[in-house]
Amino acid sequence: MFGLLSKSLGRLHPRAQDFIQLTRLDRPIGTYLLLWPTLWALWIAAEGVPSLRVLFIFVIGVFLMRAAGCVINDYADRHIDGHVARTRDRPLATGRVNEKEALTLFAILVGLSAMLVLLTNRLTIALAFGGIALAVTYPFCKRFTFYPQLVLGAAFSWAIPMAFAAQTNELPVALWLLYLANLLWTVAYDTQYAMCDREDDLKIGVKSTAILFGEADRAIIGALQALTIICLLLVGTRFALGMYYYLGLLAMLISFGWQHWLIRDRDPAACLTAFRANHWSGMLVFFGLALDMALN
Repeated sequence: MFGLLSKSLGRLHPRAQDFIQLTRLDRPIGTYLLLWPTLWALWIAAEGVPSLRVLFIFVIGVFLMRAAGCVINDYADRHIDGHVARTRDRPLATGRVNEKEALTLFAILVGLSAMLVLLTNRLTIALAFGGIALAVTYPFCKRFTFYPQLVLGAAFSWAIPMAFAAQTNELPVALWLLYLANLLWTVAYDTQYAMCDREDDLKIGVKSTAILFGEADRAIIGALQALTIICLLLVGTRFALGMYYYLGLLAMLISFGWQHWLIRDRDPAACLTAFRANHWSGMLVFFGLALDMALN
């Protein structure tokens, strides 16, 4: 769907492809990784029947905020991306999009997201400020800390309390187990992603958990994934979820095993494949959750 949309938009204007690449419309993996936990939260908060209005707001909001996050990320890395093999052809790094255009596009995307949030309630609107702060902070963290993946996890998980707030106007304590599960999972898969660029990052002084973990990277990723499963098991207990949800968790666990086989030699291309496979991990949990609630 996203590929067809990006190709269609690319024909509208000679420079459209530059902005498609800047917002990663042609590479939707990040959108999926943000979408699945958001849907987990909406389905649990609504006990399987989310409001169509709230569902629309969050699905479109995920798309817009992921695009905004990519723009501000590339703006922050505009002097770095040219020194990394995987990113040297990005529009800001090559000058095909200038800084003013990028910041204008970021403001437009955030503004559209804010308009959607205004259709919810006061609690969700208040939480949205935290989401914006995390989205803007994350891209600059790699200059100051070896834990930018932790900040990304906090940002990618922020839609979870927002979804509960929008659907129920409450923040039950148990939702933070879901938040923690997604944060841990995000650190795990973004470390896989950072392993792709580790050699280039070491040369230019960019920090990441892949560099911090060193030779222990695979073991720590495994531990983070195990903790993710444990937190999701606790979510199932706290929200009285049933067999199909747990089958979804089993499928996620199997997908984690496949990822470890992929990264066994730390080959950058294989690490990228493992990172992308997390889309299926999140989708399998959602399908199990949705099926469980539909049949119970």
